[in-house]
Amino acid sequence: MVRPINRNILSLGVKSTPATKADLSIGDDLMDTLMANLEGCVGMAANMIGVHKRIIVFHNGLFPELMFNPEIIAKSGKYETEEGCLSLVGVRPCTRYENITVRYQDRAFNWHTRNFTGYTAEIIQHEIDHCNGIII
Repeated sequence: MVRPINRNILSLGVKSTPATKADLSIGDDLMDTLMANLEGCVGMAANMIGVHKRIIVFHNGLFPELMFNPEIIAKSGKYETEEGCLSLVGVRPCTRYENITVRYQDRAFNWHTRNFTGYTAEIIQHEIDHCNGIII
């Protein structure tokens, strides 16, 4: 189900709690909402639809990917950039890393560790910041 976008700064600043199997439908809603906003959005975190759970979705250029409880466990290649957000007006400066390693759970809640680079890594960092209550 496509959900409305949360634009409340106070709500977006709340740190998310771990997701469980009971939150699978939130992942589905997040995926649907991303696909409905794909023209102006390449990634979303659950707090962007008003749910404070550690769930993100991002479009990697081929198809959307869903992650439960993602965490960055390694990073390198620090750089400065500017990003926008569907939940916020305008763009803001932020620090990102060219290479990241992410530990996360899939829909079956099996753990995986993957490396990401470039723009995909930037998207994932932005969404994990949302999970951590960090507003760029």
